[in-house]
Amino acid sequence: MKIGQNKIFYFIVRNFLKILLIIYNRCSSKWLTRLDPNEKFIVACNHASNLDPVIVGCFFPRRLRYFAKEELFTSWLFGTCIRALGAVPVSRQNNASAAGALKGFMKLYQEGSDVLIFPEGGRSLDGNLQPLEAGVALIAAHEHAPILPAFIHGSFKAMPPGSAFIKPTKLRITFGEPLRFSDDVYSSKEGRKIIMDSLNAAMKKLEAEG
Repeated sequence: MKIGQNKIFYFIVRNFLKILLIIYNRCSSKWLTRLDPNEKFIVACNHASNLDPVIVGCFFPRRLRYFAKEELFTSWLFGTCIRALGAVPVSRQNNASAAGALKGFMKLYQEGSDVLIFPEGGRSLDGNLQPLEAGVALIAAHEHAPILPAFIHGSFKAMPPGSAFIKPTKLRITFGEPLRFSDDVYSSKEGRKIIMDSLNAAMKKLEAEG
């Protein structure tokens, strides 16, 4: 598919799915700040459902790139939708290498894309925010990239792990204030802890606003 056709297909799929989410799940979005159109972000979101990347992809104003387990592409319809929204399939074997995954995210960011990361490392089994893994801080530090925290409320009830159907539960995604750091923070080992502490605090605050 050519670049122009790819963009058109993305907008068609994104808007179609967004309308479905708004009608079926009364899905809404809230922004705590305006995005700089010239700034690329690492979007860090909680993860409680396979529905999460679709929600983020539909309500973030630009096409996000992210890795998704290859099992999600076994369904032609769902696989086509998330691929259009920016998903890149990855096998469990390839994803098992933490260094490989980090390099992959860095490559997507270096290619000019906003990237989506679920820093919990996997889906929450109870819907609550799980401890965050430090990979997001390593990527942000290496690329001197700002992090945009986001939180989805309702996706665990709408489509919990193991469910094949989406319930008409109300959904909401909130995009928080971007986290930007100085070059000194990005460049130091101590800075990674500062980044993680800031992201943890931001995501817990968004969770509490539910």
